Amino acid sequence: MSQYRDLYPEIEPFDSGMLDVGEGHSLYWERVGTKGAKPAVMLHGGPGGGISEDHRRQWDPALYDVLLFDQRGCGKSMPFAEIAHNDTWRIVDDMEKLRTMCGFDKWQVFGGSWGATLALAYAQAHPGRVTELVLRGVFLARQKEKDWLYRYGASEIMAEAWEDFIGILSEEERSDVVAAFQQRLTSDDEAVRLEAARAWSLWEGNVATLLPKPELLEHYADPATALPMARIAARFFLDDFYLEEGQLLASVDRMKDIPGIIVQGRHDICTPPVSAHDLSKLWPKGELRIVHDAGHSASEPGIIDGLVRATDQFAGKSA
Repeated sequence: MSQYRDLYPEIEPFDSGMLDVGEGHSLYWERVGTKGAKPAVMLHGGPGGGISEDHRRQWDPALYDVLLFDQRGCGKSMPFAEIAHNDTWRIVDDMEKLRTMCGFDKWQVFGGSWGATLALAYAQAHPGRVTELVLRGVFLARQKEKDWLYRYGASEIMAEAWEDFIGILSEEERSDVVAAFQQRLTSDDEAVRLEAARAWSLWEGNVATLLPKPELLEHYADPATALPMARIAARFFLDDFYLEEGQLLASVDRMKDIPGIIVQGRHDICTPPVSAHDLSKLWPKGELRIVHDAGHSASEPGIIDGLVRATDQFAGKSA
């Protein structure tokens, strides 16, 4: 393969606003690129993450009209870090409201990590609204994937980070790490909430990067990032992401006619490649592209290259 591609140049939205989706939630959204060009929607990770300026740069702005939005409780959406009326299927419904608001009949759905989970849920619920899927770091929300992150698996590779993560818990609490953190994250004591949020978010940051990035960990430690990430993610993990066990694989047939590209880091500690492999075996039009020198993060050079090449390909642009 030729030299790695980089993100497109920095770009400002040509439109942005807030959309009231009901139940007390209002979503921040923005559009970048060229109005009326090929529609796409970007789904950020988490659950509980948010959009960033770099997220805007994964598409050729001359060829795409891209909607980005902060999911319920995330980023600039209101109320901040809210877990009430916040689940997978409500966010899927929010996407339909946003699509209608933009006047798009169909769009490319692009998501990484939890965003890939959400992209699959949306595509299986509304296959006629999806032109293509671009997925990174596939997470299928199966029990073995949840256990890998919060019981046994990633803990064996990131041993020191795991020790720091569970260090705030008592021995008794460590029997169910997610439940213990959820209890602390919903405490009436702000200091308890913030300590738990910081620990949870830093664990997420550590497993997300193949090579240490101090500036990224600083971002994860910031309460503005940590609190929604921890509160919302813990709630989703406890409620099994509002999916039946194995649901996303069992329902792949609903998206059999949708073409897609899966960009997966070989050394992904957060979402190991087995999930992307299992998905690609059942999805005839889903092409798995393994990046052999990458982990999970969308900011790694090989992952950036894979995602930019995927969006270029679906816009009919030659490599």
